[in-house]
Amino acid sequence: MIPLSDGIRLAVGTLTTVPVPAPRAIDRRVAGVAMTLGPLAALPLAAVAGLIVAGGVAIGLPALAVAALALGAVALGSRGLHLDGLADTADGLGASYDRAKALDVMRRGDSGPTGVATLLFVLLVQTGALTGAIAHGHGIAAAVLSVLCGRCVLSLCCARGVPSARPEGLGATVAGSVPVLVAAAVFVLAAGCAALTPGLPWWRGVLAVALGYAAAAVLLARCVQRIGGVTGDVLGGCVEVAVAAALLATA
Repeated sequence: MIPLSDGIRLAVGTLTTVPVPAPRAIDRRVAGVAMTLGPLAALPLAAVAGLIVAGGVAIGLPALAVAALALGAVALGSRGLHLDGLADTADGLGASYDRAKALDVMRRGDSGPTGVATLLFVLLVQTGALTGAIAHGHGIAAAVLSVLCGRCVLSLCCARGVPSARPEGLGATVAGSVPVLVAAAVFVLAAGCAALTPGLPWWRGVLAVALGYAAAAVLLARCVQRIGGVTGDVLGGCVEVAVAAALLATA
């Protein structure tokens, strides 16, 4: 029996601040379901981002301010988890070519200059791109699409064959937990739904998903090469670069 309810609870409880009961059990099947259903768990975040864009535009706020407020709300709604992961991943990759030292830096949790610079750069790209989308009249579509695309790539990062960098932690629980065919199906479904996004040409929605996946895949490949696999921080980093790439495609 597929642990659907536990997977949903794990996805919502991990990826958002929405209060849900704890899963009755957490194993690889539950983890696989959770990573596959990441986009569904993020629907409230996408809805909030879209509503903020709609409201900000309606009352005449500057596009830059609206974009910052929407992205800030998404960060708060996910406890800043993915942004923290991005910074820690950047610090680890920039610390040393020694795998053990890089993992130790990532485990500490404090942000060094590389992490801070990377975080600022990615946030600037996200905010600037969403500002452009708002200015061109499709900010709601861009905000919703990018948030969901960023969570879709979790199934890619946790597909069978992707190892864990550590024997413990979130990465060890979810690494390799999603069947390859399921991860591929998530991509196809995401691209198909993006093609139907109101306010965007079909090809731009597909391009946003494709670029989001490409950005996450590049970071994932680098982390597998350098530190031996994924960690919870790497997953967060992949989410944020996917959001940035998807927003650029819609800008």
